Amino acid sequence: MSGGLVKRSLILSGHRTSVALESEFWAALEGMARARAMGLPALIAAIDAARDPARPLASALRVAALHAQQARADLGAEPTAC
Repeated sequence: MSGGLVKRSLILSGHRTSVALESEFWAALEGMARARAMGLPALIAAIDAARDPARPLASALRVAALHAQQARADLGAEPTAC
């Protein structure tokens, strides 16, 4: 693990926001977006729209990445490095 947080800025629901995640989580989210044939901003917007408002966006993104890795493992695929 590289250890440091990587901050990215994006627009969600018309508002500019920044999210800081470890580079491994960004890589997992990029893989999720590729697997779904969508851009990373669209994936993040979908996760944001579905999350409980009490859950911070960064937490929701980490949990979504974890769930995607678990689903891959359940299907017998090798999990990607996170």
